[in-house]
Amino acid sequence: MEARVGVSGHGGVVDGGARKFLPQQQQHQHQHQQSQLPPPLHHQSQIGTVPHLLAGGIAGAFSKTCTAPLARLTILFQVQGMHSDVALLSKPCMWREALRIVKEEGFRAFWKGNLVTIVHRLPYSSANFYAYERYKSLLKSIPGLNSHGGNASTDVFVHFIGGGLAGITAASATYPLDLVRTRLAAQRNAVYYRGIWHALSTICRDEGFFGLYKGLGATLLGVGPSIAISFSVYETLRSNWRSKRPDDSTVVVSLACGSLSGIASSTATFPLDLVRRRMQLEGVAGRARVYNNGLFGTFGHIIRNEGLRGLYRGIIPEYYKVVPSVGIVFMTYETLKTLLSNGPFNS
Repeated sequence: MEARVGVSGHGGVVDGGARKFLPQQQQHQHQHQQSQLPPPLHHQSQIGTVPHLLAGGIAGAFSKTCTAPLARLTILFQVQGMHSDVALLSKPCMWREALRIVKEEGFRAFWKGNLVTIVHRLPYSSANFYAYERYKSLLKSIPGLNSHGGNASTDVFVHFIGGGLAGITAASATYPLDLVRTRLAAQRNAVYYRGIWHALSTICRDEGFFGLYKGLGATLLGVGPSIAISFSVYETLRSNWRSKRPDDSTVVVSLACGSLSGIASSTATFPLDLVRRRMQLEGVAGRARVYNNGLFGTFGHIIRNEGLRGLYRGIIPEYYKVVPSVGIVFMTYETLKTLLSNGPFNS
């Protein structure tokens, strides 16, 4: 799903906005209790809420900008077959499509829709952060979950469920921007939407207000599995790594495990992401609807016409995007956090 890679409020690489780590102090205590591992060598500055949101938002936007060409290639491949004869479709080739973009649309076209992505990051991060704190407080008020003794399993449950609910809330609140991003990125030579505000107003005029929420069901359905897979894969890999190589750099462990968990999550949820993209493009510029039977009907239509492989059209550039995304977010976030730690917002 969108925004798979981010940074947690406690310094960890995360996926989909969910916190993959326990709060740092609790995590260190848990590590000492369970495996007597030394504390991480990488010191992390403590910053307030506003600097955290700024650092996370800027890091996410910078990462998205750096990987925008791969993201656009993914979207273009995902929507192939909607209005084309499937039998005439060629096998997706990144280099051939990249050359076509440069030749027909110009080099800047790799960043079509990226401005929307940047605009989307801060409200998404803010909504996710606020919702997570509210859900966490609500969950801890439930008898049996208000653990004061540092129960690790209870803490993981609260963070996992809170992160999932926060991801659903943030995705719903900012979904129109995600839909606009898809429509701008999917445009080739013919330009129907001239920018963010023009796209929003045109969609409302042509398709009604609820046209801004096409494909939302697929997005929300994918949040839970995405977080569950990335969380479990990350924690399993990190635990095994730290038990066998306790002296390795925390940064290296976080980057490697974050990248592998992102790949696992992308593989499992990519069909939902592809269906979401296609549903987002239904009715563009007055074109006839292709999928008329909802989410599961869309799945069936794609499988009948394109086979199971059709659900993974565009997965290769998505894989290439994961590792640099994790690395760029992590390093940018840590740099900004250091710069902002002594800023006016922390006083």
